[in-house]
Amino acid sequence: MNRLYHAPLSPFCRKVRLVLSEKKVEVELIEERYWEATAEFMRRNPAGKVPILRIDGQTLSESQAICEYLEETIPEPALMPKNPADRAEVRRLVFWFDDKFHHEVTSKLLYERVNKKIMGQGYPESRNVKMGAQNIKYHIDYIGWLLDERRWLAGNSLSLADFAAAAHLSCLDYIRDVDWDRNANVKDWYAKIKSRPAFRSILADQVPGFPQPPHYADLDF
Repeated sequence: MNRLYHAPLSPFCRKVRLVLSEKKVEVELIEERYWEATAEFMRRNPAGKVPILRIDGQTLSESQAICEYLEETIPEPALMPKNPADRAEVRRLVFWFDDKFHHEVTSKLLYERVNKKIMGQGYPESRNVKMGAQNIKYHIDYIGWLLDERRWLAGNSLSLADFAAAAHLSCLDYIRDVDWDRNANVKDWYAKIKSRPAFRSILADQVPGFPQPPHYADLDF
């Protein structure tokens, strides 16, 4: 049985879960308290991070490496375009969300409000929370700008870029930190994403101490 070691509100784990589900790969989800850095966990990934995927008799780590492995070994449905320039645009946007968005928004909101409590690392730093709340406005506007000319974030086809963005936004939506009324294009795009069968297990996530908002699993918001 394939196994994915994950954390429910990790956007990197969610990105991998979306790709696995889109490609219809069944996995056993094993929730990992990665911050405890047990010897067994560190043997799986000395970097001390999730996700970790056990598949095809091997252990893979780092979300982007996992996603590209899945794309190469299970080519349908394709989540990377064939044209090299289009593939470069997908990778650029994946990096945008996994690096820039993560640094400017996810780490300032999700990590401060949720991860610190779960890990027993104290209280949120209000300065970081305010900064994240301000930064997300810019990123929503940028996503809206992309969608003004494109059906999906990287072009006319659904791609890994959409799943990377949706993974981060879904985590923030769980803690009510996304203003979906800021941009109608972004709201419509996310509604299309979360209505896909691949999103079902993510919408079913429950994190103790942090109840879902009423709209979180509502496909019509």
